[in-house]
Amino acid sequence: MSDRYASFAHTGPGRALVRRLGLPDPPRLRRHRPGDPLIHGPVRLDAAPGGRLVDPVGKILTVAGVEVADRTAAAPPDQGPYGALVYDATGITDSTGLRALFDFFHPLARALRPSGRVIVLGTPPELCASPREATAQRALEGLTRSIGKEFGRGSTAQLVLVAPGAERAVESTLRFLLSGRSAYVSGQVVRITPAEVPEVDWERPLAGRIALVTGAARGIGAKVAEVLADDGAHVVALDVPAAGDALAEVANTVGGTAVQLDLTAPEAAHRLADHLADRHGRVDIVVHNAGITRDRTLGRMTSDWWDAVLEVNLVGQERINDVLLDRDLLPTGGRLVGVSSIAGIAGNRGQTNYATSKAGVIGLVHSMAAPLAARGITVNAVAPGFIETRMTAKMPVMLREAGRRMNSMAQGGLPVDVAQTIAWFASPGSAGVTGNVVRVCGQSLLGA
Repeated sequence: MSDRYASFAHTGPGRALVRRLGLPDPPRLRRHRPGDPLIHGPVRLDAAPGGRLVDPVGKILTVAGVEVADRTAAAPPDQGPYGALVYDATGITDSTGLRALFDFFHPLARALRPSGRVIVLGTPPELCASPREATAQRALEGLTRSIGKEFGRGSTAQLVLVAPGAERAVESTLRFLLSGRSAYVSGQVVRITPAEVPEVDWERPLAGRIALVTGAARGIGAKVAEVLADDGAHVVALDVPAAGDALAEVANTVGGTAVQLDLTAPEAAHRLADHLADRHGRVDIVVHNAGITRDRTLGRMTSDWWDAVLEVNLVGQERINDVLLDRDLLPTGGRLVGVSSIAGIAGNRGQTNYATSKAGVIGLVHSMAAPLAARGITVNAVAPGFIETRMTAKMPVMLREAGRRMNSMAQGGLPVDVAQTIAWFASPGSAGVTGNVVRVCGQSLLGA
């Protein structure tokens, strides 16, 4: 589905009209293309005194082939343009130290390229040594969310909270957030825990892994299957029998296999587990993408509609997880990824069933992170905002335009934006990334 307003705004007459009337100005986003460098332009890296991450991050960037600007040199305000600004704030131990953030970002606010990246590194407040340090570290969230709304031109800003001992587990997250893969992710807080990270082939990080994608016949699910396959995974694409032709096309396109199965059917989880055990002996990545909507205000909703949405969007996921875990089909190093929604964060009129199910996905991530970590398995979720799909194409035009414009990017996201975020969660390099719910919404104003 095309965004005609954005296409017009990118023309000469369109740009002039947008500026004159103060209309939303959708930037051209830098999305990943094969062969692209990790980041365009040098990275300015600096730290508050005592920062524990600046040196390991500098080494990661250098090995990744990124040009790191000399942080010891006095940089004039107009130096740049930089591809990214990365600041290690772990050395800030009380609120007076927050002035260091102003001193770093103020002279560089206009030195960032279009679609540039801002990353602030901090310590999880609950792991800080004192209440004052925890207070200062919590303040970083307000900074990064505001920068995401201020810097514009397709730039993004994120806060990465790295637990002590997790310094070597940050590479996968840095690579994702600096690259074009995170084009529609902004204003997010990512937490990284200590973990053993294997050697990773960053060109094909999922080589040799088996990935199950539910709801794979179309839309976001089909794109997830494609991206995971591009990263090297063998994809088991699953959808209902009614979508069999489309599902077969997806599976053939990505070189995977198709499974026609209604996950609400009795014994569906066991039948799926039998298939995975017989064909592959395991499943390394499970992406719970299957979902439905049955929209109506709560007072007018039928019990059947309520039950159907909860069954597909949440209860079915729990059943599959339970069976796969009980039968040890998800091994150490496994990845569970759920698809939530900003409706599960902010709620949505006429979608009480859907919002309840998607909030439940967030609850699943938070409740399962610790017990799964003991088995070496991560669990995370994406929460998409307005994504250009056939479903959003059917929305009333005013609601559709509001969904597109009410975010820092002034445009809708694409299925590939969700898929790339899932691929980051699925990477073996993301062993320390668990218990996270990351919004893929262009920093939507809803639930902000």
